[in-house]
Amino acid sequence: MEQFEQEDFLAFLLEAKRHTYAALGDAASVRPLLAGSRQLEWRRGAWYYRDIYFGMAFFVGQEVVSWRGQPVWSMAYAGGVTEELADQEDQVARIYAFLRRALLQVSAELPFRGPACWEEEGWRYVNHGIGNLKMFQGAEEIAAAGTVLYRLRYWGSFLR
Repeated sequence: MEQFEQEDFLAFLLEAKRHTYAALGDAASVRPLLAGSRQLEWRRGAWYYRDIYFGMAFFVGQEVVSWRGQPVWSMAYAGGVTEELADQEDQVARIYAFLRRALLQVSAELPFRGPACWEEEGWRYVNHGIGNLKMFQGAEEIAAAGTVLYRLRYWGSFLR
């Protein structure tokens, strides 16, 4: 099988992440393959990105990148707001709006979620990722005034 260039993959992954949930949230959702899920998609040339997740205040999901119709990379994730906030829809919406702004900062140095640290108006996003695109794991957290409001864990790799 012909191989793709890792630089091209990385450029596409960053583009897809910036154009789906980070930019549009649930408004980017297309008709989902799985009942009860939300599904986000982005295409360019031979590349295709799909992010499917379930839930809202607490959610689980998986991103898959395919090249020429074959899945080549995937990341699974699970997390959400703290249990005390789960029923406070306005607060959940504010947290996820901040999360989307943080995720727009995704970079080639840490291409899994958002940047290592990003702050805005007293809110703080922190991402601790280890590994590389071949195999990685990490955790992100959002806090305000020293109180953790949201946590997520993720892991993934190129598929072999």
